Amino acid sequence: MLSIKSLFVLLLTVASCTAFSIQPTSRTASSLQMGNFFEDIMKRFTVKADASHILIKGGAEAANKLEDLKASIGDSPVKFAEAAAEFSSCPSGRKGGNLGQFGPGQMVKEFDQIVFSEPVGVVHGPIKTQFGYHLIYINERND
Repeated sequence: MLSIKSLFVLLLTVASCTAFSIQPTSRTASSLQMGNFFEDIMKRFTVKADASHILIKGGAEAANKLEDLKASIGDSPVKFAEAAAEFSSCPSGRKGGNLGQFGPGQMVKEFDQIVFSEPVGVVHGPIKTQFGYHLIYINERND
C-alpha cells in the first residue's frame, strides 16, 4: 500500500511529466502506462462496494449446497441474509453475511472479480476461493 507521501510524490511526477510534455525514454514508463497506473491507483481510493457472502467450506458438496441455496434465495437480500445467518461458516454470517464497504484489492482475487464487475442486486456463485465456496450478493457499488 502506498503511503500518502508516496502517492503525493507519484501524483506530482505524473503531473510534471504531463505539464512539460516529457517524452518517455526506454528507461521510463510510457505515458499510456503511467496513465493506466494512475487510473488503477485512483480506482483503489474511489471505487467502493458493499457486499455480503455465504461461505461453505469443502469441495463439490459445498458447491452443491450453495447451488440449492441460490435457487431458494433468488435475488432476495432478505432471504440471502437469513441463509447466511443459518449456513455460512464465516463470522460475518451473524450479520447476514455483510462484509461492509471495501475497495478493489482488499478481498481475494476471485471475490474482487465478481464484486467489481458483475451486476448489483444479484446473487453470484458459487465462487471457489482458498477459503471454500461462496455465494456473493453485491449490495451496492459506486463505479
